[in-house]
Amino acid sequence: MKVIRGYKTELDLNNAQKTACLKHAGAARFAYNWGLRRYQQEYASLHRTPSAISLHKELNALKKTDFPWMYEISKCAPQEALRDLEKAFKNFFRKCKLKRIGQWKGKLGYPRFKSKKKGRGSFRLTGAIHITDKHVQLPRLGKLRLKEKGEKKKYIPTSGVKILSATVSEQAGRWFVSVQVEEEQADPVPATGHAIGVDLGIKTLATCSDGRTIENPKALRKNLKKLKRLSRRHSRKQERSKNRKKSASKLARLHATIAHIRSDALHKATSTIVAKTKRESERPNSIVIEDLNVSGMLQNRKLSRAIADVGLYEFRRQLTYKAEHAGSFVNVVSRWYPSSKTCSGCGWVDEDQTLADRVFICEECGLVLDRDLNAAQNLAAAA
Repeated sequence: MKVIRGYKTELDLNNAQKTACLKHAGAARFAYNWGLRRYQQEYASLHRTPSAISLHKELNALKKTDFPWMYEISKCAPQEALRDLEKAFKNFFRKCKLKRIGQWKGKLGYPRFKSKKKGRGSFRLTGAIHITDKHVQLPRLGKLRLKEKGEKKKYIPTSGVKILSATVSEQAGRWFVSVQVEEEQADPVPATGHAIGVDLGIKTLATCSDGRTIENPKALRKNLKKLKRLSRRHSRKQERSKNRKKSASKLARLHATIAHIRSDALHKATSTIVAKTKRESERPNSIVIEDLNVSGMLQNRKLSRAIADVGLYEFRRQLTYKAEHAGSFVNVVSRWYPSSKTCSGCGWVDEDQTLADRVFICEECGLVLDRDLNAAQNLAAAA
């Protein structure tokens, strides 16, 4: 079967290459904002939405007179930005249509203007893209050196794949490239192991029905004191001063560190549960999780920060696509199923249980079990 995957790795750029990447990112941001203004003008006057192709033709016609600096960058950067804008409007109108018939309750997501204050941004390139062990060659940018080499180098396939695009992005002063490829993979062998129930939590990231527990790194909580201190220092710096830019870069690096710690823990946890590298008899044929109302849980002012620090939606997203590649299925149980209040031994339901009760005690059969482990075993039985 054909699979579309993305491989992301860090770049090792010199000053000239950083300047070129900044120009491309700025051009993509400018094209997106320019296209959004044109969308609003066209819709206000003619009540129609222009396409990305028509906007790109109009932008090309203005290059010679209004935007001559755009000849210094690849045409793909503004073109792909306008395509992203077209996709954003399609998603917005789709959600509007669903909300009219009562099938959408969240935000509609009207496209917003992009600002430099939220980062340097990113840009996507298509066309002639070549990858070697040490470099990635992109249109108009030439060969960009990869930072990870030898044994530390992240594997990016160079043969037998069709390269679709390359996205260059900046985060806290570090530049990354994500290469999207279409590759042929053998159909996964269906897993034949026992079903596993996974109960997500705050104290422990995940509790499995087979007794395994995965610790929550609590990336934000452990760095919260340092984050507050850097935020106070940044707020006291004079606007548009060099010291304010320095403090902004320090603050951005800390935010990136917190995000990387959380992402690393989620990838390790989901890979451990799926067990793709093991034999089919050792891989779970079904992984059962709860359909958690994350947006509703975040309304709790006392637990919202801790819940957001876990990354519940990202855990479910990673588990879903990794299980598909490993020949397993992810079953989602209704959020109204009382997995924590039901005895995994006899089925008795404790209606008086509260969130503070961390040990489940059954009054019918006398079972005494950890609350999260009892919920995970109920989820496994629901498979």
